Amino acid sequence: MQEILSENYYDQIIDNGIVPFYDVGTNITFLNERHSLLNIPVIQPDLCDVGINPYHRFPSIYTTQSTTSLEKSNISEVQRNPYLALYGQGILVGVIDTGVDYLHPTFCYADNSSKIMSIWDQSIQGESIPEGFTFGTEFTREEINVALQSPNPLEIVPSIDEDGHGTAMASIIVGNQDLGNSFSGVVPEAELVVVKLKQAKQNLRKLFCIPEEAMAFEESDIMLGVRYVLSVAQRCGKPVAICMGLGSSQGGHDGRGALSSYLNYIAQLSRAGVAVSAGNEGNRRRHYYGSVTEAIQYKDFELLIDSRDSEFALEIWADTPSRLAIVITAPTGETTQLIYPKIGICNRYDFVFNQTRVWVNNIIFEEETGDPLILVRFQNPMQGIWRFRVQSIERESASFHAWLPSEYLISRGTYFLESDPNTTITSPGNGIHSLTVTAYNQETDSILIGSSRGYSRIGGIKPDIAAPGYQLTCALPNGKYGSLTGTGAAAAHTAGVIAIILEWAVPRENYPSITGNNINHLIIRGAQRDKDYVYPNNIWGYGKINVSGVFERLS
Repeated sequence: MQEILSENYYDQIIDNGIVPFYDVGTNITFLNERHSLLNIPVIQPDLCDVGINPYHRFPSIYTTQSTTSLEKSNISEVQRNPYLALYGQGILVGVIDTGVDYLHPTFCYADNSSKIMSIWDQSIQGESIPEGFTFGTEFTREEINVALQSPNPLEIVPSIDEDGHGTAMASIIVGNQDLGNSFSGVVPEAELVVVKLKQAKQNLRKLFCIPEEAMAFEESDIMLGVRYVLSVAQRCGKPVAICMGLGSSQGGHDGRGALSSYLNYIAQLSRAGVAVSAGNEGNRRRHYYGSVTEAIQYKDFELLIDSRDSEFALEIWADTPSRLAIVITAPTGETTQLIYPKIGICNRYDFVFNQTRVWVNNIIFEEETGDPLILVRFQNPMQGIWRFRVQSIERESASFHAWLPSEYLISRGTYFLESDPNTTITSPGNGIHSLTVTAYNQETDSILIGSSRGYSRIGGIKPDIAAPGYQLTCALPNGKYGSLTGTGAAAAHTAGVIAIILEWAVPRENYPSITGNNINHLIIRGAQRDKDYVYPNNIWGYGKINVSGVFERLS
């Protein structure tokens, strides 16, 4: 199916109930039990195509979530116990990310064969498409082993990790012990399945003002990657721990998005666990929270825009039954008119005294959540302080959240002047049943200041757990070692812990029907908690991950 790869088609995530109304034979890709991907023709992308087509159908854009700590989680204590000695044997680990350097010795057994069961490289188009999918190339363990013995391995398996994030994440989970580099993965005896994501389409980037050169991935491709990992696990009959080290600040931060709901579903299946990074937006000043009262029916807030940011989007979410109008004022004092909520309307404004162009969708009823959404997109914005006035139409009290893009999709020079570090967990970390992981500095026992904070927009308790995430030793491409910091690194560490529990539960036959949700509760029960804090809280969740505590509370 070329539509899924072509810039002449938009990708849209739709509910399976309406697939028959759109299916013409080649334009539908099954994602999961709830969603499918619809490809619709586009001649010239126009930002007002969001409005003509519902906002929630366009896949969100995701980015990576990270830039010796085994003792801090008491993993080594469990592994030294002769009655436990859990190293991930019989467990499959799924990493959906930037790929993997399969040539790195950390992913090879002593006989130089690979511990990677398969790689699905979405960016390479060829004849070896995985069964049940329509694009990309699958490389099997047999092919990888042949490549490892070849003087020119990339001629046989040409999949590489240009960025290194996926290699680092995978190594933290399953990497071999390397005493010379003071390194070992959490579960070095586990096997690995890898999905290398293709880059997001340019037409989707244009719609949401994502820089062309930024590394960015589509929500729908990630969902397909998750489905591939599950299919491999089912085919080989092994439990699976899925690591999600990607995140997005798009959407309602309520766990109701397509990827969030998919991971929620998986976490309730037997023999599958999911670790999700919380995000690194805690200190980047990219979230604003405001409220209006019956006495003062509007709220003003300010955004400083850096000259480096030539295009970006801003999302403002409120709760039903609020109805909000908005006015935008440039640094020159030039303003838009008062923009009221409507259905299917996109407003474009060309400012007279500068080169700024702004598109505003004031969506009265965002279909996936039912809540109001104001989507503001900038092109060539004037540098300086922009002012926004949000007004309650109903003359009632109302509150709202505003979010800027996450990670490197926008510079650190663009931020809210009165920002709020709370409610900054990135998607899919707001899902109810996924284990959402924040990061702490294992050397000082303090939370990483950049770690995103909860709760979710609708009050859900997030994050769930804190794990080591400061300068974790990891493998890097080309046989190197380095370090990884952030909640992505912490999620990788936690995925290894999930694999430990899965090994105890399934191959050791202590709890063969265990679900990801069961694993989450075991981890939460065993967490280390400081007597000076109240738990759960929006910074540490239920405490610091402690594998020894998991098994102590089962005794």
